[in-house]
Amino acid sequence: MKLTRILLYVALVLAALVFIYPFYWMILASLTPEAAISELGILPRGFTWDNYLAMFDKIPIWRSFLNSSIVALLATTGVVVFGSMTGYALAKLSFRGRDTLFYVVIFTMTLPFQITLIPNYILMVEFGWVDTLAALIVPALNGAFAILLFRQAFKSIPDDLIYAARVDGCGELRIIFQMLWPNIVPTLITVGILTFMSSWNDVLWPLIVIREEDLMTMPQMVTLFAVGGRSEAQLGVKLAAAVLLALPIIIAYAIFQKHFIQSMASSGVKG
Repeated sequence: MKLTRILLYVALVLAALVFIYPFYWMILASLTPEAAISELGILPRGFTWDNYLAMFDKIPIWRSFLNSSIVALLATTGVVVFGSMTGYALAKLSFRGRDTLFYVVIFTMTLPFQITLIPNYILMVEFGWVDTLAALIVPALNGAFAILLFRQAFKSIPDDLIYAARVDGCGELRIIFQMLWPNIVPTLITVGILTFMSSWNDVLWPLIVIREEDLMTMPQMVTLFAVGGRSEAQLGVKLAAAVLLALPIIIAYAIFQKHFIQSMASSGVKG
């Protein structure tokens, strides 16, 4: 039994190292002089901030960071608010077609984004939102996966609690935001992290609807920087931009990972 546990821990450590090493090498290479990157292994070979300074000099990275922060935070707020409202309706309200509507929501999760790409772009053109942050924020204000997670979370809450709140004169919105939200904190954090990650890392949609440099998001700016020639084939500068791009996601997950894992483990238990 002890040998089995030791082998399990060894396997887990090896798996963790496989996932962690690329990030470790990326950070290490971004702090290594350009000429020494090709010889870089596990240990550092020199230290320099030149890659980051060159990256700041070549692209408006802080402006794109601000744009990404605005888009990701507003999209996350919208998904948490509207997703919880929709999930509550599908879990606790009785109306004709409720189950059919839920199945339609689930069906949309199977559709690749590319199928709706052209219709969404036509809508942005009709609304006059091309080259505005609204084109990035409004289409992302709700999501099927968030609705599913909230529905599952609300189904685990006894109906008696909601009935008692209605007897006391609470409206549906007050029930959701003041009574039920404190009971589903892990789900709120999970939806928030997943939505923030999805919005922050999105490249394809911003490339289509945003052309002005001042409005570009950080992933879009880094992508164009890496393949558009501004990096002048300097690997260290590209990696410095990639480190800054990944940093907010790593920090957010490190802070909220306990709630994230708890919610993902329990979200599919009750139907």
